[in-house]
Amino acid sequence: MLSELIAGAVADASARRAVRSQADVERAALDRAPALDALAALAPADRVKIIAEVKRASPSRGALADIPDPAALAARYETGGASAISVLTEGRRFGGSLEDLEAVRARVSLPVLRKDFIVLPYQVFEARAAGADLVLLMASALEQADLVELYALVTELGMTALVEAHDAEEVARAVDLGASVIGINARNLSTFELDPGIFPRLVDRLPSGTIRVAESAVKTAADVARYREAGADVVLVGEALVTGDPVATLTEFLAG
Repeated sequence: MLSELIAGAVADASARRAVRSQADVERAALDRAPALDALAALAPADRVKIIAEVKRASPSRGALADIPDPAALAARYETGGASAISVLTEGRRFGGSLEDLEAVRARVSLPVLRKDFIVLPYQVFEARAAGADLVLLMASALEQADLVELYALVTELGMTALVEAHDAEEVARAVDLGASVIGINARNLSTFELDPGIFPRLVDRLPSGTIRVAESAVKTAADVARYREAGADVVLVGEALVTGDPVATLTEFLAG
């Protein structure tokens, strides 16, 4: 599944590059106002923080929500107390787009994460050109040399990388990179199986000062509370928000 998703992301990026050259995208990225300070927004606090996700579908669950106006949903997330907004821009299996990200960026004052299968420098420049403040970099999708290259580019453009891992070897690679924000994903993106115990098993491998993000396997406030008790500074939530009342759900999740 992961290989298929990466191949699709590369094909789609190549199609966009045929229309809009890398030089044009680089200029647009450099012309954007500076990225927002995501490290400050996600810094550890006396309560858990939430990255709230605009997510229409997933390969494991299919269609989740129509979301005709992603900016309006993001505004509700901001009202509900989210610390950042994640926007899925992958179109084939998740139903997202860069236009979604641009619309969200124009509407909210929170940092915005581009969540996609980022494997090319072109995609990083696209993210900044569209207004992203954070970019997801998945260790499972990248060889270490490529991860290092893309992490450096994200940083050079003034954005923050959320480096995602889902096993001990990938956590070690993220730590070696010096990543300030590391996500531990309970979902294995090769099989899409969930293991909620992955975060508690691996979190102690993250150095002091790292912003620790728990991802996936969040359905209830109790799930958020368990991640918090295990050491999460931030929890990324998508499906539970788009399939219910986002403000009420966020309020409940943050209360724990």
